Amino acid sequence: MISLSSSFVRHTCTTAVAAALSLLAMSNAAQAADPKTLYIGMNGGNMEKTYTQFVFGPFEQKNNVKVVVVPGGSSDILAKAQAAKDKPQMHLMFLDDGVMYRAIGMGLCEKQKPNPNLAGILPVAHIKGDMATGVTISMTGLAYNTKVYADKGWAPPTSWLDMADPKLKGKVVFQSLSSSTFGLHAFLAFNKLKGGTDSNVEPGFTAWPKTVGPNVVEYIASSAKISEMAQTGEAALFPYTPTQVTILKSKGIPVEYVHPKEGGVVLMVAQCVIANNSEPQLAQELAAYLLSPEAQGKALENGSFNPTNTKVQVTGAAAAEQKRLNDYVKNSRNVDWDEVNKNRAVWNTRWNRTIER
Repeated sequence: MISLSSSFVRHTCTTAVAAALSLLAMSNAAQAADPKTLYIGMNGGNMEKTYTQFVFGPFEQKNNVKVVVVPGGSSDILAKAQAAKDKPQMHLMFLDDGVMYRAIGMGLCEKQKPNPNLAGILPVAHIKGDMATGVTISMTGLAYNTKVYADKGWAPPTSWLDMADPKLKGKVVFQSLSSSTFGLHAFLAFNKLKGGTDSNVEPGFTAWPKTVGPNVVEYIASSAKISEMAQTGEAALFPYTPTQVTILKSKGIPVEYVHPKEGGVVLMVAQCVIANNSEPQLAQELAAYLLSPEAQGKALENGSFNPTNTKVQVTGAAAAEQKRLNDYVKNSRNVDWDEVNKNRAVWNTRWNRTIER
């Protein structure tokens, strides 16, 4: 029988414990180094690029988190959230404000918890008692093709009613009311000038076929085709935002934004924390961060996304852009989304049957 000395046994035990502790430490380090992932639904393109490259970074580093964008238009993101309502795949979502009101009504959003940044955002950015909050504010107005107008010797447009100018027959591109916030905004602006309201669109529907209708070369489901149609000269006039115009101009496309003399229509992109998501605390913290002057300043400087936080301070070109957009906001009206969403399905059906038929 082999006899082991007590010193050997102690040495062996000590070594085994040390090895176990080392393995545990390595395991904990590996877990700490492996970041959690938060999924956020938002528009692709410029918004996804801006937030991914310039905005999410500080939050990711501070919280050892990776923020991944699920790209898509507001209707697409809403559909994804609704389909996974019982087991959400996303943690936050960005939606156009009108679509966000629908999301709240569907029970998809969780109330944002109190945080210091909420006090700094515009009153209009508090949606339904902070069930959602606006992260960037702009407006829908008109964009025109400067080359087409110059070639024709036309003066720049000034009014929503320019969409009905007979000289523009076959030169207006209009985003569908049933699928586009830009199209809905422009129709409601036209409807108001014809005597309608957000609850009464009869004047707009009645006047459209003999005024704007003959000028429309194509009704498009989204703004994806605008770039191509503006380059070819097919699109001379169309509803758009200052930020989207800035993006087109950066690509060398000859367009300019015009803020209609009657005023634009406020367009916010709002965020909400998705109810019953798998990381409720981190999702709340990300939502709070995205309202901060730091995050919104980066979005303005790198993507021309106008902040809702009044404490954002930037300099140079970004400051000039902020002033320009805020001046436009002052001369833009808010849509009564509760009233609009109550009637939207009926309007969509009527639009598709009588306008785009």
